[in-house]
Amino acid sequence: MANAASGMAVDDECKLKFLELKAKRNYRFIIFKIHNQQVVVDKLGTPAETYEDFTAALPKDECRYAVFDFDFTTAENCQKSKIFFIAWAPDSSKVRSKMVYASSKDRFKRELDGIQVELQATDPSEMSFDIIKARAI
Repeated sequence: MANAASGMAVDDECKLKFLELKAKRNYRFIIFKIHNQQVVVDKLGTPAETYEDFTAALPKDECRYAVFDFDFTTAENCQKSKIFFIAWAPDSSKVRSKMVYASSKDRFKRELDGIQVELQATDPSEMSFDIIKARAI
């Protein structure tokens, strides 16, 4: 991890799956993790899965990056969608892990073109459905 701030590799599958989420809507969410100095896909959520399924899929005591495709209806009754990038760093995760995820986040986020809203969460309450909804509109 000597070069964690700048040398974190991003597995091509991350970009491929993100493009599929964005263009084809094949997934509701993607959870990424850092493994052997590179960001890899950890879990994929089917289009039928809900926000509750997504939050349940995040580990309780490990950091992750995630993208979530949030569908909503505007006040004008228009169907819209926003792609959220969530940096999940629970308080109970290891300090070193939080540092690695924090230092690699911006570089990884740049690889995913099309993110509209970013959230940082250390606790499930910081990314509740109401917060997501409020940030989308």
